[in-house]
Amino acid sequence: MRRFLTPGWLGLHALAIVLFVAFLGFGWWQFERAQSGNDRSWAYTFEWPIFACFVVVMWVKMIRDELNGDPASRAPKVIEDPVEAEVKQEIIRRQEEEDPELAAYNRYLARLNAQAGRPD
Repeated sequence: MRRFLTPGWLGLHALAIVLFVAFLGFGWWQFERAQSGNDRSWAYTFEWPIFACFVVVMWVKMIRDELNGDPASRAPKVIEDPVEAEVKQEIIRRQEEEDPELAAYNRYLARLNAQAGRPD
């Protein structure tokens, strides 16, 4: 639970509280305007509390996602077929023979793609 006391999470908690209170305040303000005869404010009277509820729902979702971990990291890894791997290696060899600069760029992209799946 200490992970929710980091500066980033404390900022998110504060933002959620400020937005929740502000949205309820806007709803109350629109209710007072509606009471004084502004008919359009009736819609906003109900809209702002819905926004406040949305803030709470998203805050709870972010906490649950943090507790459960990244779902992408739990995804099953695709096992490559050996024949398919040989075909890919042959394509890479041909690329290196035809255009070594393109092959180097493709290796660079493959390395970036492999690093993208790793958590920091």
